[in-house]
Amino acid sequence: MNILFFLTPKSDVAYVREDDTLRQALEKMEHHGYAAVPLLSVDGKYIGTLTDGDFLWGLKEKDFPGLREMEDISVMEIRRGYDNKPVHINEDMEGLLEKVTVQNFVPVVDDEKTFIGIVTRREVINYLTGQRRREAAGTVTHREVIFNS
Repeated sequence: MNILFFLTPKSDVAYVREDDTLRQALEKMEHHGYAAVPLLSVDGKYIGTLTDGDFLWGLKEKDFPGLREMEDISVMEIRRGYDNKPVHINEDMEGLLEKVTVQNFVPVVDDEKTFIGIVTRREVINYLTGQRRREAAGTVTHREVIFNS
């Protein structure tokens, strides 16, 4: 199975760019209700992942600036604790499953390392659950549950 089946395209993903301010990034995360978002370069390359914990520790390091002061702080000044590991667009299902078991979302990049979207753990679990139900009903084989080959 091609991982593009699970892809949420970049146009539908909330992300932060390296030229955003701390305030812009926090407001974007608050608006969407996310605890983590992809961080992209100005030219669309995947840099890493920003989490609410990164912001918390970053605010502490900056002596808890006010909202106006956050407009002068680059999001790149925030130290990231952990970056979600991306997969290549041609990654196989085993590679995707390895990452999705430890990450809420898996960034997907192309040959140029350009961010094209994410695969969420929820989408993979929902798919596998549906396949399992179909297998129990006798409409799909066990091999198709995981690999859909």
